Amino acid sequence: MSQASVYDILDRIQKLPAEDRLLLDELLAEREEAEWSREAARARQMAREKGIDQQAIDRAVHSVRHGG
Repeated sequence: MSQASVYDILDRIQKLPAEDRLLLDELLAEREEAEWSREAARARQMAREKGIDQQAIDRAVHSVRHGG
């Protein structure tokens, strides 16, 4: 997508009525939440595959905070 296209989209968004902008904000927030959930699930799966569980994370944090 070109820079001109991005500015055109932003211009169109600014011209939307308040109600439509609110809907757009809600839809974008829903998409962001769904993407975050997918990424978090992937990260949890990768951690499980590497044998990293919450206890291992807690031990590492404790070690860093308290020097061992």
